[in-house]
Amino acid sequence: MSNAVIQLHQVSKSYQMADETFYALKHVDLAITENDYVAIIGPSGSGKSTLMNILGCLDTPSAGHYQLANRDVSTMNETELAELRNEAVGFIFQSFNLLPRATVLANVMQPLIYRLIANSQRKALALEALQRVGLADKTGHLPNQLSGGQRQRVAIARALVTKPRILLGDEPTGNLDSKTTKDIMALFDQLHQEGHTIILVTHEQDIADHCQRMIRLVDGEIEQDFRNPQGVASHA
Repeated sequence: MSNAVIQLHQVSKSYQMADETFYALKHVDLAITENDYVAIIGPSGSGKSTLMNILGCLDTPSAGHYQLANRDVSTMNETELAELRNEAVGFIFQSFNLLPRATVLANVMQPLIYRLIANSQRKALALEALQRVGLADKTGHLPNQLSGGQRQRVAIARALVTKPRILLGDEPTGNLDSKTTKDIMALFDQLHQEGHTIILVTHEQDIADHCQRMIRLVDGEIEQDFRNPQGVASHA
């Protein structure tokens, strides 16, 4: 698939446990194209987290091949994985993962530390990302001075600041109330409409319903992969 930003071919992930081999993923074939809006769903223990770790270059397959942005992740060492993560993937986590003693601006600048650019340019990129999520007036605040929804917006700005190929959310609304969840999902919907490729790992059907494509994992295998006609268009 020529416009695929992600391609997995027969990807498996196994762990040796005493005399047994446990397969977290089994022979997964998957292609995700530019500007796709995907929910990865399934019961606990289905392999969602393992797949997310591989997609985000936090782990590598035991077998098979994974290409991200036309680069073969399967054979990369730790340094190469870290470089590709920083360049191509923007992470949004359930627990926000913000630095508690750093300001909002410093948190958003953090992924740019390893970029060979002037500090003034880092600051400008961070301000641009904060403007995008509606928090340009909170640059000097600390995380504990923000609401849960604002902290997740900071986390989204941090994910956007490197202009990554994909945004990868791991239960991104898991710590939010229902009203704030709607606000954050409206932001994801808007980011998708602007051209971002978004993958959300979730166990909540209401969150998955925003996405244009759903991939259901069961026991480490893709049980269903289908387009959702009621996706983002119905929430726009």
